Amino acid sequence: MKAIYIILGFISVALGLVGVVVPGLPTTPFLLLALYCFGKSSERLKQWFMGTKIYHKYLKEYDQKRAMTMKQKIAILAFSAPFCIFAFFTLPNIWGKLALVITVIVQYYYFFFKIKTLEK
Repeated sequence: MKAIYIILGFISVALGLVGVVVPGLPTTPFLLLALYCFGKSSERLKQWFMGTKIYHKYLKEYDQKRAMTMKQKIAILAFSAPFCIFAFFTLPNIWGKLALVITVIVQYYYFFFKIKTLEK
């Protein structure tokens, strides 16, 4: 299982780095996933990742203070919105649509009321 977490961690870092330069591809969620995967796999890899510039620029505040900038919050939500809209219109079942709507409401509530907003 450790090997799977390590592989997922490096794939997430790669996608996060691509997200730095490609508009529309978010950086923060992939880097959060990388931090989680490295934390589950190896303390050495976690410490290495926490020492990188990309960690300090995109994740340090969230990891230590559970806070994000408004720009980060909007970027993450803007990335997930098209997928949720697509899923809503393609789901044939009303219960699936209801579950999706509830999930989106909880997601927005969490992002705007539970995660602190940093001023930058």
